[in-house]
Amino acid sequence: MTEKKKRGCLRLCFKWGFRIFALLLVLVTGLFLYFFKDALHTRFVLFPKQAQAWSQLAAERVDPGITTGWNEYRGVLHSHSELSHDSAISFPEIVTALQKADVDVICMTDHYEKGLADYSLGWNGIHDDILFIRGYELNYGLMPWGIPEDTVFSADEDPRELAKRIRELGAVLFFSHTEQERMWDLPELEGMEIYNIHTDYLDEPKGIIQELLPHLLLSVKAYPQQSLRLIFDAPVDQLARWDDLNKTRRITGIAANDSHQNVGVRAFYTSDNTVILKGTGDKHKIMGEYKLNFVTRALLRAFFGALTPDEEFWRFELDAYHVSARHVSTHILAKDLSEESIIDSLRVGRTFVVFTAIADGTGFVSYIEGPAGKVVMGESIAYEPGMELIAAAPNQCRFILLRHGEEIARAEGARATFTVPGPGKYRIETQLNILDEWTPWIYANPIDVTEAPVPAPVEEETAVSEEEVSLIES
Repeated sequence: MTEKKKRGCLRLCFKWGFRIFALLLVLVTGLFLYFFKDALHTRFVLFPKQAQAWSQLAAERVDPGITTGWNEYRGVLHSHSELSHDSAISFPEIVTALQKADVDVICMTDHYEKGLADYSLGWNGIHDDILFIRGYELNYGLMPWGIPEDTVFSADEDPRELAKRIRELGAVLFFSHTEQERMWDLPELEGMEIYNIHTDYLDEPKGIIQELLPHLLLSVKAYPQQSLRLIFDAPVDQLARWDDLNKTRRITGIAANDSHQNVGVRAFYTSDNTVILKGTGDKHKIMGEYKLNFVTRALLRAFFGALTPDEEFWRFELDAYHVSARHVSTHILAKDLSEESIIDSLRVGRTFVVFTAIADGTGFVSYIEGPAGKVVMGESIAYEPGMELIAAAPNQCRFILLRHGEEIARAEGARATFTVPGPGKYRIETQLNILDEWTPWIYANPIDVTEAPVPAPVEEETAVSEEEVSLIES
């Protein structure tokens, strides 16, 4: 073959090679756009609009400035640590995460270890200005706080007997995962979760998580809070159960962050020139190990810099602790930041739930003022004709007043005043208008308006005759 023919063949091979490469590139791009078109819209259109709307709410917030006589603390309730089999986060790492989320108090709910809930384990008290309260997520949904540290519960204990023991110890008892069957007649029960992030995930229609995966892959790094909000649904069933229970007793409603930080992957470089993949929820379990060659090692260094043996160089996670801690919070009105005061307020119901990721609810209040003074969420007051319930929030919103779970009035603004028509349990929900859609924001615990006390009968004075007087004197 002549040199000219060789050059011709090379040009022809190059031309067809380039055409095939271009065709493959077009096909891959087409397939990517087809399968990721909705995710691309979410990443570059919807989430930026949401982020701008949330930022606007933050810029517009004005503290209502209404004093209640209580201090307000932002809490994360129902949370896990490395003491649980399905979480690897250490307590110092939890502090860092809570500082990012501006949290004041965290109530732990670790799992049994070898069938035991040992309350001497883990952190308790103030650590870097954050109050830690020990706790375990026990069988049958029992979730107590305020248990003495020398207590050990067994997974084999009868739930009703255990509830009695919890009451004797002076602790407060809540139910976790209230989407499941629970012993609702339990007399020791004092509170329940009205929202749980994990429950919110579980109630998604079958297959929806696979549909959301492209959105998460493209957006979770840039928009972690908005990505978590993709699973949000109003907790209609839990709210209905809560309202029904409160008709005959006092049950405090709280939010459950159910923080684990265990949905993700971590990558480590080893001295054996391999990459090990581990989950974020298990410190030891290896998902896979892969040998590197010259090319793959060079690529890793190009993207991640110097590779140090046994150090994590890459992480992808959907439920970072600070993200779940900021998604929703339970605000607690208490005397001070101590375990005793926080538990007392949880027992009474001096709390409200806020979806903090979209807007900070600090300063929100609902109260009724009467001759005996001002009462807030969780407290009670005797009914008087003309009595008013006042609600105020740091942002313009829609206030909805409910009596025993039934809406009786609504108003829009930063403050609302409602006439109380009679005795009953009254609670406030608020909604924010975000991108022309009313979105749940705050669920406040009810105020109990009781029947007015019946005045004692006044004995009528009767006239006494002179004859009766003389008989009495004699």
